[in-house]
Amino acid sequence: MSGELPGTKIDHLGIAVKSIAQARAFYEALGLRVTHEETVEHERVKTAMLPVGESRVELLEPTEEDSPVGKFLAKRGEGMHHVALQVEDITAAMERLKALGARFISDEVKVGAGGHLYFFVHPSSAGGVLVEIVQPAAESTHG
Repeated sequence: MSGELPGTKIDHLGIAVKSIAQARAFYEALGLRVTHEETVEHERVKTAMLPVGESRVELLEPTEEDSPVGKFLAKRGEGMHHVALQVEDITAAMERLKALGARFISDEVKVGAGGHLYFFVHPSSAGGVLVEIVQPAAESTHG
């Protein structure tokens, strides 16, 4: 159980914002560009991805006030929402974390923006940080 899973790296940093249109101006002033925008209906959130080196910044705008990101904004305001770690084998990662007794937001792997697979680890199991574990969609390693 020791050592990292092969291929593990930071995939993206999720930042909750009230408006992607307003928030992106800051990142664009730094020379970053939105390469992918999508609405993830089952999470009730709009996303915008901005590549930064080998990683990305993901801007998250709720489509409904009572969505997970909407509730986050109401409680904490805009800011860092989650850290996403990319793995090559999401099933193996989930099993390793289950064996450690980690709590999950959902016990199932879901399909997210760009077709990637993901699940969230509850902050109580990750040092107070909401951690998303992602595996890229089969046809893409970054999008």
